[in-house]
Amino acid sequence: MEQDSEQDSQVALCSAPCAINTVPVSCSGVSPHVDAVCCSLIPVILCGGSGSRLWPVSRELHPKPFIRLADGQSLLQKAFLRAVQLPGVDHVLTVTNRELFFKTEDAFLEINADRIATSFILEPFGRNTAPAIAAAALQVAKTQGKDALLLILAADHLVTDQGAFQRAVRDAMALAVQGKIVTFGIQPDAPETGYGYIEVKDTRVLRFVEKPSLQQARSYLASGGFLWNSGMFCFSAGVMLQEMEKYCPEVLAATRHCVEHSRLAIAESFSQLELDASTFRQVPDASIDYALLEKADQIAVVPCAIGWSDIGSWVSLCELDAADASGNRVQGEVLLHNTRNCTVQGNDRLIGAVGVEDLIIIDTADAVLVAHKASAQDVRHLYTALKAKGHDAHKRHRTVHSAWGSSTVLEEGQDFSVNCLTVKPGASLGLQVHQCSKHWIVVSGSAMVLNDEQGSRLNANESIFIRAGNRHSLKNTAEISLNIIEIQGKYRLGKNDYQVPPR
Repeated sequence: MEQDSEQDSQVALCSAPCAINTVPVSCSGVSPHVDAVCCSLIPVILCGGSGSRLWPVSRELHPKPFIRLADGQSLLQKAFLRAVQLPGVDHVLTVTNRELFFKTEDAFLEINADRIATSFILEPFGRNTAPAIAAAALQVAKTQGKDALLLILAADHLVTDQGAFQRAVRDAMALAVQGKIVTFGIQPDAPETGYGYIEVKDTRVLRFVEKPSLQQARSYLASGGFLWNSGMFCFSAGVMLQEMEKYCPEVLAATRHCVEHSRLAIAESFSQLELDASTFRQVPDASIDYALLEKADQIAVVPCAIGWSDIGSWVSLCELDAADASGNRVQGEVLLHNTRNCTVQGNDRLIGAVGVEDLIIIDTADAVLVAHKASAQDVRHLYTALKAKGHDAHKRHRTVHSAWGSSTVLEEGQDFSVNCLTVKPGASLGLQVHQCSKHWIVVSGSAMVLNDEQGSRLNANESIFIRAGNRHSLKNTAEISLNIIEIQGKYRLGKNDYQVPPR
């Protein structure tokens, strides 16, 4: 969305009200103490992550929320559907990195059949959950009022029991309208050392506990007084801002200053607040647990069993699929012989495994992972090493998403690259100049190409040659996606390849 012009009536400072309507959700029947209370519920999806634990499928620009499960839906899409299926919800707010915006928007468009209104807060870089929640509370308080309830959901968690989830949200809303910040505590079924714990009594939080040792986790499970910390919360915007002012004022003040210096783009059933990078850099990096929850006394908990998992490793992700008689889980073209308890995911290549057990083998277009299941949590060390070396495989896949569509590297060598461009209906690649020659071959769809001031319309099986240094642009003029094969010489496709050059 264009945000450059000061005269653009679609763009306003963030003090302008968001043009999104919400229908109040009746809380009648939720609790005998809140029969007369009506409140709007705004689900807030936190979508981010580094992509380290599920590498090589997850990357910095394709983190865990975008991983698709066996049914074809991503974790992010499941979080969105989980939110909009709650009674009365007609608006979802998502906080994400601005580099993930187009992937996020496309993911929602794919499943948002009822055209639920969406709004976005776009961070220039990560600052953990406290600033993200502060920005969401500030924006909701401004647009919906301080009594509006926020339901914080992680985009990369899985919940399999929607009915139990809705009942837990109903109970959380009842506590939230009484001025509580409510966390959802998961009934533990194993001595898990990868989760934080909450010591509870009824709906009272006694203390938060960091990830324990195995011995501690066993004692927590045996006591019956501890729950897993799910990272989901419910509270009113006003209460959250009040409590942050008391316990982490530096986070709130810096976030408020950033929001006040950011710009809000508004359209029908849509808004986008892009946080200003220079002021956001001054916001402390802090988790909501450390900054607020461990200090505040207005914290309540809703114990629940909702089929929750944070999908924290390849083992937990693999266990979502049923195993065969030998304990193997396979996807793609895979041949196994004398192989037990293995997970093998293929991509475009045939994978064979012989005489092995308890392995995870993951194939992607540009990387292969082989790991023992007992060491699944250590995959992040490979990601860290790649990042330290500046290797592209930690950041992106061969497919890169943009406002106009996506580009996929099909093949590349020292002197050439072959790419597939998919351009959305009506979208265009702006005017550009490259220091290389290229061929564009239309595979499907129809394109209008401007090449050195000369316009041409190309249909399927037609091509054009663009000489190095020519100013050129491309637009999809059809109502279907445009697919083009691009052949370049002595040039590597990069993330800034299609940005308009300065005049």
